[in-house]
Amino acid sequence: MTQYNSRTVTGCEEWCTFPQLGVPAIKARVDSGARTSALHAVNIQPIKRAGNRWVSFEVHPLQKDRTTVLRCEAEVIDRRVVKNSGGYSEKRYVIKTRFRLGENEWDIELTLTNRDNMGYRMLLGREAMGDRVLVDPSASFCLGARTEQDIEKIYERHDKKHDGLTIGLLASNPDLYSNQRIVQAGKERGHDVRFFDIRQCYMKLDAEAPEVHTRGGIMLNNLDAVIPRIRPAVTFYGCALTRHFESMGIPALNTSQAVSRSRDKLYSLQLLLKEGLDIPVTGFASSPMDTDDLIEMVGGAPLIIKLLEGTQGRGVVLAETSKAAESVINAFKSLKANLLVQEFVAEAEGKDLRLFVVDGKVVAAMQREAAPGEFRANMHRGGTATKIKPTPNERRLATRAAKAMGLHVAGVDIIRSRQGPLLLEINSSPGLEGIEEVTSRDIAGDMIAAVERMCHWKRELGVYQETDASVD
Repeated sequence: MTQYNSRTVTGCEEWCTFPQLGVPAIKARVDSGARTSALHAVNIQPIKRAGNRWVSFEVHPLQKDRTTVLRCEAEVIDRRVVKNSGGYSEKRYVIKTRFRLGENEWDIELTLTNRDNMGYRMLLGREAMGDRVLVDPSASFCLGARTEQDIEKIYERHDKKHDGLTIGLLASNPDLYSNQRIVQAGKERGHDVRFFDIRQCYMKLDAEAPEVHTRGGIMLNNLDAVIPRIRPAVTFYGCALTRHFESMGIPALNTSQAVSRSRDKLYSLQLLLKEGLDIPVTGFASSPMDTDDLIEMVGGAPLIIKLLEGTQGRGVVLAETSKAAESVINAFKSLKANLLVQEFVAEAEGKDLRLFVVDGKVVAAMQREAAPGEFRANMHRGGTATKIKPTPNERRLATRAAKAMGLHVAGVDIIRSRQGPLLLEINSSPGLEGIEEVTSRDIAGDMIAAVERMCHWKRELGVYQETDASVD
């Protein structure tokens, strides 16, 4: 170990230890350009111990490894607003704990945040370095490297025990990012999450002994809860399957009734209006003879034409002239397709908002912008997304919309207009990949936490816990 004026010389990355937290090895980014030190933490839960503010949290100490999980507890010394590397501010818990770097050990302050999308689980900032450290940015692991075998040996006894709920994920594609993340998040929190293909499940309707089986005759009656992720193409059967689980006393994160409501675009808009929520002016008709009046009803061209059964921008057309609108409407009607016509909000400039609601709270939000030359409904085809902070009105609109549908989990799409925010639609099986990447929020973990609340399941946080009341 090299010393200069009694300071330890480190590289830009080093292995370190947190003895009091029980973290035996974690790779840190040593960055004198960062003021605050940060530790990757998820499932953060405020607690009280002997009247003092504490926090319980989980650490994934190894990058790209969510299965190695350490449960930690520490006293809270502060809550601060910290600006992350993306320029966004967030309020974080601050703890003080023992820190070991090489042969030296001292107390440092740490903020707790989700660093899953960052290169390192730990960031060592200049405040923690003080006058103890000098950084050589061209070097790495000046204080000793760790091999993969070293790390495996260190963490071999820290495998997560599954002692929680048994949860069924009802979906169609096990390789989909959203489905993999939900299974992963459940395992992180100690639950047994099993994927079941909706099309491979079948039901026994019997007053005395109802059952659900999957391929091979495996019975699914012992599940504690189900999470339905139903594709539009299998809405009818998926909702019937979810309803059968509900009839057996197995709760669903989103009920069959709520999913059915959200999938019927016309009915969902009518429910939203009944609750006094604002939507773009919309028209619906059965006969092609009413086309001209229908176009005028929504303010004329340009306007939006939507198939009631469309999803992810499919079956959505921007008609820029009245003649084009008439042609598209009559073409759809000739195919006996149900459709809506909707006013075009030009001031939105090809942008909309996706607010992710879990248990009545907006947990993440992003703004989506269509690619040049693309219509807003097609923004998933090459569009861009950025993290945003929604306004209080937008938050209220999203949570009220999810409540109107009866959805515990919902992706609520909103457009900004001169009259204020307007609801576009509500998705009962919203994708996680884009919004988790943009916001760095563990939304899959939020969904599993919602299942825990639904099942009245609580994690043991320690024998000294007195209350799990929120700490402000």
